[in-house]
Amino acid sequence: MYNYNEPIVDGQEDVGESEGRPVGVKAAKAASKRKKSGKEKELSQLQAMLEIKEKISKRKLLDRLLAKKEPLSEMETSLKLKLMSEMI
Repeated sequence: MYNYNEPIVDGQEDVGESEGRPVGVKAAKAASKRKKSGKEKELSQLQAMLEIKEKISKRKLLDRLLAKKEPLSEMETSLKLKLMSEMI
C-alpha cells in the first residue's frame, strides 16, 4: 500500500490535485464540435440567404423576359424555358 506522506523515490513528482487530469481525446473532440456548432449555424443561415437571393434574381430575370414585347432571341428563349422549368 502507498503511504501518501512519504516522498517519492523514483524521481517522479507528486501530482497535486490542483493540476487535474488532462482532457481526453473524446472530450476534446466533443468540445471542438460544440465550438463548431455556432459557426456551422451561421454558415447554414448564410447559405440559406444566398439561395433565397439567387431565387429572387432568377425570378426577376424571368419576369423581365416574360414582359419583353419584342421577339426573344434564341438564347433568351432557351433561358426563359430553363428558368420556367426550375420554378416548377
